[in-house]
Amino acid sequence: MDDQSKKPLPPLKTCPICGKPQSQATRPFCSSRCRDVDLNRWLKGSYVIPGRDDEVDDIE
Repeated sequence: MDDQSKKPLPPLKTCPICGKPQSQATRPFCSSRCRDVDLNRWLKGSYVIPGRDDEVDDIE
């Protein structure tokens, strides 16, 4: 056996929606449901990047 087969697998990270361990098939989520919840949040506009009010768009 070589050293690659003896190494333990790294711990799975947690789902950003519910906190359960990630599933390899639906990474970074734990399930299709959490993946769909995240997509719904994007489509509704729940995720926003705040900007400063003093920024002015130059349209010339």
